[in-house]
Amino acid sequence: MKSIVNTAKAPAAIGPYAQAVKTEGLVITSGQLPIDPATGAFPEGIQAQTRQSLTNVKAILEEAGLTMDSVIKTTVFLSDMNNFGAMNEVYATFFTEGSFPARSAVEVARLPKDALVEIEVIAAL
Repeated sequence: MKSIVNTAKAPAAIGPYAQAVKTEGLVITSGQLPIDPATGAFPEGIQAQTRQSLTNVKAILEEAGLTMDSVIKTTVFLSDMNNFGAMNEVYATFFTEGSFPARSAVEVARLPKDALVEIEVIAAL
């Protein structure tokens, strides 16, 4: 059985999908763009966009009763792999050192709304 996780503290879905789904001991988020839910705008630069994407992930997990330490796997989509180092600096601040989740990071040709980054996670209940 699954249930939908939704919070106003993260941007609403811009298509036919849920912010996250809770099922069988997991919470799986949709990819989170760096949209500020208060303004609907993107911040400037890869570090600010990474921070916003992960802030959105954190808000969704909190709605599900979890923390960032519950994350077991992340996927980071970058519009330019040259931004990896700057993204990684911010990314590391959202997790407890010594218990980082597994991660994939890939460069893609283009992200929705021309974002620089999009991040999805799988978290354990």
